[in-house]
Amino acid sequence: MTDSTPLAPARVFVSYARPDEKAAQRMVAALEAAGHSVWWDGLIRAGEGYNARITAALEQAAVVVVLWSAASVASNWVRDEAQIGADRGRLVPVSLDGAQPPLGFRQFQTIAYDDGHPDAVRRIADAVGGMLGQADAPSPARPPARGLDRRRLLIGGGVAAAAVAAAAAAGLGTWFGASPAEAAASTVAVLPFETIGDPGQRWFADGVAAEIRSSLATETGLRVAAQTSSEMAAGQAGDARSVAGKLDVAWLLEGSVRRQGERVRVSAELIDGRTGFTTWSQSFDRAVSDVFAVQDEIAGAVVGALTDRIARPGKAAMRRFGTDNLAAYDAYLRGRNLFDQSAGEASDRAALAAFDDAVARDPDYAAAHAARARALAVIANRYGDGSDRKATYDAAITAARRAVMLAPNDAAAQSALGFTLYYGRLDLPGAKEAFERSAVLGADNADVLSRYALFASRIGKFAAARQALDTARRLDPLNARLDWMRGEIEIDARRYPEAIAAAQSALARNPKINSAHAVIGTARLLLGDPGGALQAYEAEPSSLFALTGQAIALRKLGRNDAAKAIFDDLIAEHGDNSLYQQAQIKAQWGEIAPALALLRQARAAGDAGLSRLMTDPLLDPLRREPGFVALQRELGLAKP
Repeated sequence: MTDSTPLAPARVFVSYARPDEKAAQRMVAALEAAGHSVWWDGLIRAGEGYNARITAALEQAAVVVVLWSAASVASNWVRDEAQIGADRGRLVPVSLDGAQPPLGFRQFQTIAYDDGHPDAVRRIADAVGGMLGQADAPSPARPPARGLDRRRLLIGGGVAAAAVAAAAAAGLGTWFGASPAEAAASTVAVLPFETIGDPGQRWFADGVAAEIRSSLATETGLRVAAQTSSEMAAGQAGDARSVAGKLDVAWLLEGSVRRQGERVRVSAELIDGRTGFTTWSQSFDRAVSDVFAVQDEIAGAVVGALTDRIARPGKAAMRRFGTDNLAAYDAYLRGRNLFDQSAGEASDRAALAAFDDAVARDPDYAAAHAARARALAVIANRYGDGSDRKATYDAAITAARRAVMLAPNDAAAQSALGFTLYYGRLDLPGAKEAFERSAVLGADNADVLSRYALFASRIGKFAAARQALDTARRLDPLNARLDWMRGEIEIDARRYPEAIAAAQSALARNPKINSAHAVIGTARLLLGDPGGALQAYEAEPSSLFALTGQAIALRKLGRNDAAKAIFDDLIAEHGDNSLYQQAQIKAQWGEIAPALALLRQARAAGDAGLSRLMTDPLLDPLRREPGFVALQRELGLAKP
């Protein structure tokens, strides 16, 4: 049977031999991340005329990329396709394994493809772009063409490093090529599971829901709403349809957990968000030691139930970078519950103790090492000083490296490594590699994407930052922190009205959120409204940012004595933890030499505030100073 529907035109045709299919998948993803429209035979659906589709695609293609290998050199199909490209003068030959092209094709310069090496990917993309012609070159922001279903299998498969940022920005990994109707039908939210019996087991029920959410997220055809929004929506009044509407999902999964001694009973039901009716339900009664299997059973059953109701590609293998040790898992869940509370130093240190317990019980527990790294980094940044801060950051980096070693394809582990390297050691190259890899591996993880977005903003990649945050917003639509992050990005980009709007949105969602008032204060300050800025800073709950802003605003209002008193308060309250903020104040006061001296002290102290050096508008009075330029170069924070 031949499909009579017209073939969507594509500018680039990729020819390869069947044994090289995985390399072809990666090549397609890299080219599309560079903005090219690509056709390959993975687009052919079951029942379609194979030869007719290939012939039509070749006739329409402006460039033919041929992947030469030991297998393709022996393929008559590949030779024929390469000949068509050669006859048109539109052939880009690529060698996958060092194999020489067959006779008749050796006069064309072949590009060696080191399976994703950034330079190789760039050369191939540039060659294609040059052949298409600069006037006809596509925009890098262009989304992938529809229909490449099998390309969803690329997540976790090693997309080229040079294409990582573009892939994250374009939303690679979340419904490649799906129609709007398919994408909408494949959205699900896992609501908090109810605790039956002992209310002290709340953390356990939350952990079960979180693990199911994580397992579903590895099914690359599903978009899973993030934990923060799911919990917020569940806590608001309304029926299933209104909850689904708030989260913009088609399906809801809810359930309950009863844990008694060594037994656990987990009940779950899948609800159609359009009707509010339950379409599937099941109970699982197991020994506590089998809780991992129960979570995977539920996730697999939900995927199966959804498969029967929506058109989606084949199921990807679920994976957990976890443990088989129940005591380690128990400690990890306790730690995550404490850490997510963000209740202060005591809670954060208690969370770290729980993560320490988890890795002591299972040294190969990657998720626990990643969580421990994040806890250590937060403790170093918020509560450490001097040598203690440096030692704590070093421990965080060690934990993150351990997590990556154990699970190199875990987005959370890569994100933890990027976070600790950047804020703990100001290692921009190392952090960039880890953050960008995390953004591809975690294209369905709002937390990972939002951390990448803030990093991208700090290094001046504002378009990538906004697009990653937009994807995170679709996954986590009710999370006020994402609005605050948008405000931070717009401050870095010098778009101050947009920053104010974003911060106001954050406060509307959560009036107690930290740092949003500071965003508004900074934006108003830089818009020339020191009075409005002072009012915003006075409402900021974080004294570090509140005092910094007040000292600047008061000076601009001519209240010099009051500004000096606030500056002294900042030093008294925060000491060496505020060296960067002290430099911001001095820069805005026009005291250039003291500001530069404070930045030098901040560097010696390992102040994480220096991560803002590249894009912070409060330091703009220093940017032309030789001492500032030298500091940027030393830190590897080149001017964007």
